[in-house]
Amino acid sequence: MQFLKELVYAKSSLLKKRKMKTFSYIFIALAVVLSIYNVTKLDFDNLLQGDSLVAVISIVAALCAIMILLIFLTSKKIQEKIDNHKK
Repeated sequence: MQFLKELVYAKSSLLKKRKMKTFSYIFIALAVVLSIYNVTKLDFDNLLQGDSLVAVISIVAALCAIMILLIFLTSKKIQEKIDNHKK
């Protein structure tokens, strides 16, 4: 009976990891798309005025989101290696 509980827990844990990884990659892709869109809104003659300023802020925010998600994915890989090493 204990074996079945451990098997079910391991399976649900694996599914959670896959979902989290999938959502992270989806959010990274969305941030990249938003960055590309905002680059098209830039006016290089007046970079810090009007809609161009909003685009610059949006690009910086999207790049920050990408960095945070990459750090999150890296930390999950490290945690997985630590957990596998303990077993």
